[in-house]
Amino acid sequence: MNNNAQAETRPPAPAATGMALWLPLFLIISLFFMWGVANNLNDILITQFKKAFVLSDFASGWVQSAFYFGYFALAIPASLAMKRFGYKAAVIAGLLLYGLGAALFYPAAQAQEYGYFLFALFVIACGLAFLETSANPMIVAMGDPETAERRLNFAQSFNSLGTISGVLIGREFILSGVEHSPEALAAMTATQRTAFHTAEVQAVAGPYLAIAAVVLLWALAVWCVRFPAVARGDEGGDRAFRLSDFKALLQRRYYLFGVATQFFYVGAQVCIWSYMIRYGQSALPEAGEKTLADYLAASLLAFMIGRFVATALMGRIAPARLMLIYALANVVLCAVAILVPTHIGLLAMASTSFFMSLMFPTIFALSLRGLGPLAKAGSALLIMAIIGGAIVTALMGLVSDLTAIHWAVSVPLLCFLVVAAFARRTLKGAA
Repeated sequence: MNNNAQAETRPPAPAATGMALWLPLFLIISLFFMWGVANNLNDILITQFKKAFVLSDFASGWVQSAFYFGYFALAIPASLAMKRFGYKAAVIAGLLLYGLGAALFYPAAQAQEYGYFLFALFVIACGLAFLETSANPMIVAMGDPETAERRLNFAQSFNSLGTISGVLIGREFILSGVEHSPEALAAMTATQRTAFHTAEVQAVAGPYLAIAAVVLLWALAVWCVRFPAVARGDEGGDRAFRLSDFKALLQRRYYLFGVATQFFYVGAQVCIWSYMIRYGQSALPEAGEKTLADYLAASLLAFMIGRFVATALMGRIAPARLMLIYALANVVLCAVAILVPTHIGLLAMASTSFFMSLMFPTIFALSLRGLGPLAKAGSALLIMAIIGGAIVTALMGLVSDLTAIHWAVSVPLLCFLVVAAFARRTLKGAA
């Protein structure tokens, strides 16, 4: 009898219950929180580095470019490693890379080199590529396929807690509230300017060292805890590296539309959050960076609330239909931010977060429908699409430098139109 026949006749392992189930589930959901912290600390770093290194909007946008390129570079390797060694190994590898990247902020701060910080962010994102490539399909797999969108939206709600925490950490421990006009800086002596810029650069090291310590301890916890078979990814099946899986995915037009939509959606989300403080500095010139960080935090709170609301509404409204409504709402809100660049425009820009809340997990789950054994490879390409946060954000910064920050909001507006088109395609049939 061959090995496959033996596997078929082997009695199924008993389902995990109690702490054997809930402790691993807690550790999995915590990952959503952890990468939320990392993602939205970037929004603070853009403001901080623009001030500390005297950068243009385009140059400060390289924070997101370096970060999201890490997702792009490691998504497929993460998928292949996950298929070969299982979910748990991929999670541990991701946490180790995340912790290493956060720890690199200390030598970067000592060197006071912008490029070193960008490299540290790239390493963090390499770790997050492993975490997201494994955690998202894991949640999709752990339950009824018909409720996958709702289940992933619920898990992603804890990501929203992380995004809020990231902004609050940055507001309290990175942003100093000290803002000098170009004229004031020019009036300083060279020694005074150097001292100011040094203090602003050094402010980022402490929070990231603390994050590194927590993340590495979490890696140890994951290593020590036994995961059920479905979460380990070792419930059986072929674990071989197969590039043919990716070739097969290239034949699926609807899936590829989903990947493209994820690219533009992530680009829109990162644009909105990265440049909200910058938009506020133009719309409300009397407001300081800490006050504007409060607007960003409130926007992220709306994002979290939106996740829970969307999860509830999906019990009555088809996920694709709800996403179409939300995408069109954001098109309108972006138009208001473009045409009314005042406090009203800032409020409109902040309000887009509520309607963005369901988009990432819904696009992810809809795109994976019907992929079967190709789901793990499909997850990798969807995570690679996160590079939209690098490319589209840099484009928005360039448009802002060439025109004005409020005109640059046209970039996420166009992205939301793509999301609406994907939702409409889904409603018409995914064939």
